[in-house]
Amino acid sequence: MPSVGLGTPPVSDGLYHGFENVDAVDPELYQKYDVKRGLRNADGSGVLVGLTTISNVHGYNKTDHGIEPDDGRLIYRGYGVDELISAAQAEDRFGYEEVAYLLISGRLPTLEELDDFRARVDARKQLPEGYLGLFPRATYSHSIMNVLQRATLLLYAFDPTPDDTSPTHEVDVALSLLGRWPRTAAVAHAAHVAEQNDERLLVPPMREGYSMAETVLDVLRSEEGFTHEEAMLLDVMLILHAEHGGGNNSTFTTRVLSSSGTDAYSAYAAAIGSLKGPKHGGANFKAGDMIEDVAAHVRNWDNDDEVADYLGKILRKEAFDRAGLLYGLGHAVYTKTDPRAEIIREYARRLAEQKGQVEKLDLIASIERLGPQVMRDVRGITKPISTNIDMYTGFVYSMLGIPQDLFTPIFAMARLAGWAAHRMEELYGAGRIIRPAYNSVMPNPDAYIPIAERVS
Repeated sequence: MPSVGLGTPPVSDGLYHGFENVDAVDPELYQKYDVKRGLRNADGSGVLVGLTTISNVHGYNKTDHGIEPDDGRLIYRGYGVDELISAAQAEDRFGYEEVAYLLISGRLPTLEELDDFRARVDARKQLPEGYLGLFPRATYSHSIMNVLQRATLLLYAFDPTPDDTSPTHEVDVALSLLGRWPRTAAVAHAAHVAEQNDERLLVPPMREGYSMAETVLDVLRSEEGFTHEEAMLLDVMLILHAEHGGGNNSTFTTRVLSSSGTDAYSAYAAAIGSLKGPKHGGANFKAGDMIEDVAAHVRNWDNDDEVADYLGKILRKEAFDRAGLLYGLGHAVYTKTDPRAEIIREYARRLAEQKGQVEKLDLIASIERLGPQVMRDVRGITKPISTNIDMYTGFVYSMLGIPQDLFTPIFAMARLAGWAAHRMEELYGAGRIIRPAYNSVMPNPDAYIPIAERVS
């Protein structure tokens, strides 16, 4: 990719150094002013900043004695996500579109309404004429999430009324992005591969009548094809990632921007930027990489002592990425169980049996079972530690032949339904711009020094 003039600054250049000192705030001041850092209470729960009718992410009960761990539940508009998935699977149909309709409209669609919803998304799958030509090939490098951001903002220019925030236009924008994001991400991936291999870019075709899950697999695997079972598994993943409350970072970002009254494209582009962050969705491949690392360094996967010993090395920063983290274990809300992990574990095993990946899945089960005790032994952690969905994301996507640079973009495609629901709830229900407060703790100002007298 061509340089844009960003060089390495000289060591003596004060503009680039000293931020850890200049911007540091005494930790004791946070206690003095009762600041909820990260919008978290002292017990780790989130600060209550809003109310929603869209979903419920339940992982614990609050009592007079503090937080009481509980089995996790994820509810979309009053329906358990397990119930929504089971109903679609029992009828051997794709369920993501039904869930997207439910989240956006607030109710389950009739068959006619669901068919119309799918047709509307289908009609918006084609990218506007001249759209792809505005992306130089080199701009597809680095991160597909950034490509998805730019593509979303670019669509603003192709919308004749982009700043319209009426319900009709908001729904149309959401449907447009549901239809266009899969192909945009696939083109970005294909362009990156073509650039690496010095090949001609072949734009994947877009078929009509496909569900979101089928569309994603089709644009990625147009030559070798995919099975119905593979598409159904991806559909489950899309449903599980479609929504997760208003407090997660990317959804809250959507609500913050929406509260200002800005356009939908800007709000969703900001949400993508949030989701890209390694503390949010951007590290969803880490658990898969960790599992592969354990598999490569543990000789006998059936030996609990060997597996636990290596997990201890990871925690002590002696192995894997030296970060001292067991990825896929623990969650900000869920305590006993993550319902998404409970669900995907079952469906992943079905495909693993077909693809000869049961041994790897059994290794994951061992990491799930042994990891919490290792964390207690090494870190002295006493609270319940549940497996989260990231433990299975990389394994499932790898079985589906999805490249790692598309893990988080697919997360974004799925979460768009939730973002859209929260944006509209913020636009039409809240009415006030989100504007929290910051106390100033800067030192007393110094006397102004004339520029000729200053020293670095």
